[in-house]
Amino acid sequence: MTGAISPQASRHAITGAGLSAVASAKADIRKSKTSRWRAAALMTLNLFMIAHIIQWRVMGKTISPIEPSETMQTIQGGFVNAGFIFFSLAILATLIFGRFVCGWGCHILALQDLCGWLLKKMGLHPKPFRSRLLVYVPLIAALYMFVWPTAYRLFHNPENAPLIPKFTNHLVTTNFWQTFPSVAVAIPFLFVCGFVTVYFLGQKGFCTYACPYGGFFGLADKLSPGKIRVTPACNQCGHCTATCTSNVMVHAEVKQYGMVVDPGCMKCMDCVSVCPNDALYFGFGKPTILVPKSNALKRSYSLTWPEEVVGALVFLGSLLAVRGVYALVPFLMALGCAAATTFLTLKMWRLIRARELSFYRFNLKSAGKLRKAGWAFAIFACCWIGLNAHSGWIRYHEFLGNFAFQKIQVPDELALAQVNPARWLNSTDRENILEGKKHYDAASRAGLFVNSEALPKLAWFEYLLGNAEQSIQLLGQAASYQKDESKALSLYYRGAILNRLGRYEEARPSLDEALAERDDLILARQEKGESLWQLGRHDEAVSVWTDAVRRNARLALVNNELAGAARSLGKLEEASAHEKQADQFTPNDPFYHWMLGRRLQDLGMTDLAEKHFRQAEQLRAGNEMPHGR
Repeated sequence: MTGAISPQASRHAITGAGLSAVASAKADIRKSKTSRWRAAALMTLNLFMIAHIIQWRVMGKTISPIEPSETMQTIQGGFVNAGFIFFSLAILATLIFGRFVCGWGCHILALQDLCGWLLKKMGLHPKPFRSRLLVYVPLIAALYMFVWPTAYRLFHNPENAPLIPKFTNHLVTTNFWQTFPSVAVAIPFLFVCGFVTVYFLGQKGFCTYACPYGGFFGLADKLSPGKIRVTPACNQCGHCTATCTSNVMVHAEVKQYGMVVDPGCMKCMDCVSVCPNDALYFGFGKPTILVPKSNALKRSYSLTWPEEVVGALVFLGSLLAVRGVYALVPFLMALGCAAATTFLTLKMWRLIRARELSFYRFNLKSAGKLRKAGWAFAIFACCWIGLNAHSGWIRYHEFLGNFAFQKIQVPDELALAQVNPARWLNSTDRENILEGKKHYDAASRAGLFVNSEALPKLAWFEYLLGNAEQSIQLLGQAASYQKDESKALSLYYRGAILNRLGRYEEARPSLDEALAERDDLILARQEKGESLWQLGRHDEAVSVWTDAVRRNARLALVNNELAGAARSLGKLEEASAHEKQADQFTPNDPFYHWMLGRRLQDLGMTDLAEKHFRQAEQLRAGNEMPHGR
């Protein structure tokens, strides 16, 4: 057995005649001239990508990433960006010319080709892994990425979720790397989606079993009139199939259909270039969807049907275990990991049961006895599968912790009105907090990495339980791992809690850092004003609050604070104007009025505080209010 799982997988052909043809073709195949042009195109693409990043770093802004994944932002939020335009044009081009964008314009495919070339230099020729079920993964992943979010939004909130969002221009960005993983994640991502998938699944392993964009390109290819076609000069020598790195049985398909119908064909043109009779060419004609399938080719596969079902379950389990674990692993990397895990699991099962087994040129098991290569493979496979299982355990606790966090009912504003929010917690909230904290603690103790998204949630649990000091430490730790908006929010909550504790000198730098990360975070600006006011820097506080109101005039608390500040300075007319503005946007809710009263009382604005306490008493209508102010 070679790179695939079953003994039959080493066969390169799907018909009896093709088997001998391909086997005899390998020795005298001429080199493809097209491969050099394609390599040059892919290298140029990567150079353009590097230049794009350099230009952003130098100038501070650039064209938004030209990545198909950016289309999700357009679909969900209406943000028209360069990625959406590129993906739309690529789909349109595929509908006409076939799936050539993958072969000539994908950096991940370039990485796979490089890995395949390096393996061949080491004497290892990647062999294709063939599965009946896993070939549907790219299309399912594409529907999940691009269709499911819209469908979920429409069914979950049909009144406020229009089918077509309001489109806005996002062609230029100052935060080029916002939607990309960090370098620490990108390196293992490229290793998994490049070397690992090529080594175990074949040279286009990631394209075949993981790439969601390929799912859409494959569909478009079936509608395309552009195909690799054949002339009567073809003598079924099999050079085309032996050269193809996309796992396409070219010689058999052109014989059966007069063209290549496999949507995995990426129009690399190597088959055309190596044909000794120049019998193959790219041309236009009938698309695949119109080709009758009454005499469909019989294909050989690497797995039996029971193994296919087990493999599909292993793939799903691995995907759920790895995706998003530690808030690090992106969806595409999780797909690549799941494909490799499926192969290794099934291969290990064969290693246990079979008497003879090989992989590439390595003899893993002979006469029922494991060889050195077999032990090495078994150790690697067990470590990989064990790491997947460990990730699943961590992900299980993270999921339940997140679930408990989402069920907490107490509003943030009410909880942050005083240093000990325990009085606002009902029994259900308290149970959810304790349950969520238990799961986050378990994930933290057993985890190999820090989950920067779980830390602020754990910090909030600690704060609600009255452990403000522990909450501050966790928020500071979270901010050290986070970036952009997430970092700004952690720093804001840290500053707000420090303000409640009366540690205003410590709160102000935290809030300044939050505003440096996200200038439009109005709540951080309001809290900064409170820090300055409590430190006796009243003019600066008023300036900060005024800036906040200028950005958003509907802020009830900030308008009340400006009213209180104007009163203290004897500016009664200005105070009245701010108070009216505040009353206009204050919710008619007793708890909100109590929160306003509490915050104003802490600032020494007692007259306004008493006003809101009285309104809270009038509106409470049987609701239990705190016994102290």
